[in-house]
Amino acid sequence: MSTTQPIRTKEDLSKLEHYFDGNSYLERRNYLLIIMGLNTALRVTDMLKLRWSMVYDFKCRRQKTHIELTEQKTGKKTRIAMNNTLKEALNNWMALKKPSKNDFIFESSRGKNAIDRHQAYRIIRSAADACGLPDHISCHSLRKTFGYQAWRKGIPPALLMNIFNHSSFRITSRYLCIDQDDKDDVFRQMEL
Repeated sequence: MSTTQPIRTKEDLSKLEHYFDGNSYLERRNYLLIIMGLNTALRVTDMLKLRWSMVYDFKCRRQKTHIELTEQKTGKKTRIAMNNTLKEALNNWMALKKPSKNDFIFESSRGKNAIDRHQAYRIIRSAADACGLPDHISCHSLRKTFGYQAWRKGIPPALLMNIFNHSSFRITSRYLCIDQDDKDDVFRQMEL
């Protein structure tokens, strides 16, 4: 059994991000699922519980600046700033959906309930397959990709540990899935 991996290359990341970049109901919802996973580092179970009132202020008619929630797995409160990529994806979905404040963001096409994690897995896995990504890409890959790409950009691992709400640096280190290619890049760059 292989371990869930992050998406390592910018090319593969771009393919996955734009696979569902269309105008239909399901394409926009599925696109937002991928964009939100990549840009918030939330676990899929936490993402699927999000309601529109958590990202949009209906009274003032504008997006909120942060997503605030209590993580299901850890029971810890987290506050995540929404970047422009996520805000744009939310705007596009909202324009098509016309939601009310209590609607789930990732509503099932069959009713008012949120899609479940198995459906989220099928969505991400079908996109990964169509994009020619490896078999070890899953919902959790979106969270790991956030961490891996942040680490590649120079974000300190201790900060990532805090973002992920990990209890030890050892967990975060394993989570980043640093492989031999990453180590080779460090040695090639360190010409002292």
